[in-house]
This record gives sequence, structure tokens and C-alpha cells, in this order.
Amino acid sequence: MSDSPVVTRFAPSPTGFLHIGGARTALFNWLFARHHGGRFTLRIEDTDRARSTDAAIAAILDGMHWLGLDWDGEAVYQFARAKRHAAMAHDLLAQGRAYRCYASPQELTEMREQARREGRPTGYDGRWRDRDPAEAPNGVDPVIRLKAPRDGETVVDDLVQGQVTLANRQLDDMVLLRGDGTPTYMLSVVVDDHDMAISHVIRGDDHLTNAARQTSLYTALGWAPPQFAHIPLIHGADGAKLSKRHGALGIEAYRDLGYLPEALRNYLLRLGWSHGDDEIISTEQATAWFDLATVGKAAARFDMAKLDSLNGHYINARPDGDLVALSRPILEELIDRALSDEETGRLARAMAELKQRAKTLPELAEKALFITRPRPIDPTPKAAKLLDADARKRLGRLADRLEALADWTVADLETTVRTFADAEDAKLGKIAQPLRAALTGTTASPSIFAVLDILGRAESIGRIRDTAD
Repeated sequence: MSDSPVVTRFAPSPTGFLHIGGARTALFNWLFARHHGGRFTLRIEDTDRARSTDAAIAAILDGMHWLGLDWDGEAVYQFARAKRHAAMAHDLLAQGRAYRCYASPQELTEMREQARREGRPTGYDGRWRDRDPAEAPNGVDPVIRLKAPRDGETVVDDLVQGQVTLANRQLDDMVLLRGDGTPTYMLSVVVDDHDMAISHVIRGDDHLTNAARQTSLYTALGWAPPQFAHIPLIHGADGAKLSKRHGALGIEAYRDLGYLPEALRNYLLRLGWSHGDDEIISTEQATAWFDLATVGKAAARFDMAKLDSLNGHYINARPDGDLVALSRPILEELIDRALSDEETGRLARAMAELKQRAKTLPELAEKALFITRPRPIDPTPKAAKLLDADARKRLGRLADRLEALADWTVADLETTVRTFADAEDAKLGKIAQPLRAALTGTTASPSIFAVLDILGRAESIGRIRDTAD
């Protein structure tokens, strides 16, 4: 690390939503800056005007906010800086470090096809590099190309990949300004990174060749390049390139599926980075520990089962009040009505039990459905089998016992039900399972004593009486 301040950037193109790979790149940049007390900046690379959309920009900003990745200062919009980018290309042209190329699109296509037939590299062959512009043909708007070095090597000391060396003959004279005068991505990125004082460029390793090209451009402009760190891409659990079937969804989809932002941050952190054998890593710990030295070189594997497990941990760690607020709208959508105040109270009482077994917020809401069931409860076929004639008679006798209780507490309820089972000369399951079917209409729920407490005296006895003979 140098003594200069750390400044990182996340620079998405708003041609689609914030996907899982982009979110991890943003997280690594955010953590690196926060760890070093530096600045994390956001740049929207909206130079592709045909494909950039306001909806995608809004989704990126919303996704960043939801993940808790706050950036310093205002977001920078690359297209708004196009004049600055073009000015630097003209400066290079004036210095003889760039040149106008009048090759037509058809000519370039023929050049590449011939090179392919002859087994040569298909990059631009430099045909206008030293040619007199006076020979320019009519009707061709020239591009401006960088006069890149042809001999020697370009070395990138990458903080993740190590030293990467490319022979300069492999790097052709890239276009800086198109024929219509608009700057290319490569020029815009370099000028913006310089002007924003970016110290570290942390991005996917599919940009590794770009780092060599951009280093040549930095040199031509007389600027020191930032330090590069190219992180491995994310693959599916089967090792194949990540796709939608593996879970490669937009960040907003994970939110809608009921994942918590702290769980997704923890999961993304572990995709390519490690701290010993630690799996559960808080944001505070991640900020204190994050270092590029422990980012692996191999592709990370995305595993939905691991994400589910982590999310379950973070759901269990969330305060009950938070989970009531998060699960209530999902539950209301499931039942197609608003919860009553009484039902909301039941949900709050149930949360300590429910959250222990839920992996996502929709699953949490589904487990809470029993508190909203209308009377008389219509049991599932499996639950109905538990409610035979003997069970119904027992439930009637149990209801009498419960009505006589002075205090409606979990401890008193458990004592009463167990004492009743002994008096009936029955195992607890013979009482508890039909009782669960009567109270919830299902065969699975939290502890039956907790269910009685959650529903309350009146509702519990009412549901039992509805079923009992």
C-alpha cells in the first residue's frame, strides 16, 4: 500500500439490473475502501446510450441502498463527461501519440477476414498509423486511435492475479474516439479513473486484458495507472458459467425472495475471499479483516443451499419486531387481506418460535399462516386423519381442563396437557398431535404449548371446541 489515500469505485453499466457478480464487485470495493479509511465512489457508465435505461439506473441505485453499500459523494454519470474524454483524445493527437484512421468498416472487415484465413491475429494492423492524412478517402469519418507501443511488454502487477505480462504486439491501436466523435469505453474509463483519483481498480478478471490496454493509455497520457486487482468470476455450483438457473438473478429478486441484505453481504463476501474457516462474518468484522491478499484466483461457486443456510442464521438473529414488519406484508398477500390487530399480536408472540426454523421471509410467513386460519378450521387430509372419534372426545375433555386454568402460560399449559395425557393413560403424542390438528389444521407447527400461548385462551379453546365432540 502506498501512502496516498485509498479511493475505489464501482462502475456498472446501466444496461441491465444489478446482478450478483456486480454486487460482489461493489462489496469488495466498498470493504477495501472502508477498511483503509478511504473513499468508495459510484460511477454509472452510461455511454451506451442505446442500451442504457433509467429503469436500470434506478435498480442499481436501489440495489446498492438495500445492500447497505453507501458511496461517498454524488454518483458520477460517465456520459456527462464525454467532452472531457474527447478533449484528452485530441490532446494525444496533437502530441503525436494518437492518429486518425480512415479505414472504412468494410475495409476493416476484409482485413480481419484475411488475417483469419492466414492464421494471424485479427486486431487492427496499423495501416493508417504512419500514413499521410492527405491520402484520406472521401466520405469516411475517421476514428482516432492510440499509437500503442509495438515492441516490448506491458506488465501489470495485479494485487490478486500477480504479475501479468502481455507482449505489446498483442495489443493493437485501440480506438479512442469513434467517427462520430464519441469516446469509447476504454478512453472514458481511464480519464474518469484518473480524474476521480481512483487508487485501486477492483473488478472481474474478465477485464485483465483491458488492464494492459489501459496501462498503455495511462502511459501515453503521462499518468500513473491505479493498482489493479482482478477478482475471479462466479460460477454455478456445478462449475459452469453462472446463469439464471444457478441463481444469477438481479439483486432485487433476492430481496423479493426473502433474503436479508446482511445475509447476502456475508454470502457474497465468501465468494472468493476467506478469513480462516469463518463462515458467519458480520459487516463490522468484514470491514476490519478485508484484504485483497486473501482473495483467491480460482472461480468462486454460487450455491443457493449455502445462501439459504446463511439467511436462516441471520433471520434467527434479527429482532422479532423487525421480522414482524418484514413478514407481515408477505403474510397479508398470502391470505389476501390485512391482518387484524389481534392477529398482528399473535404474529409478534409467535416470532421467537417461527424464526428458528425459517430460511427465508416467505417461509417465515407461511409458517405463521396458522394464526390467521378462519374458524372452523378446515384441516389438511393428513391432519384430518388424526381427528378420529376418540381424539375428538379427548379434545372435549382437554378443553374443559384448559378452561379451568387460572394462568395461561406456556409452563402451565404444558403441565396441564401432560397431566391430562397421564390421566387418559395416553402418550403425549396421542394428545398433542390431534391438538395440533385442531389448532392449526396441519401436522407441523411450533411446540404445541407455544401454539396455545400464541393463539391465546379464547381462540385456542374456541378452535378446540369447534373440533371436539
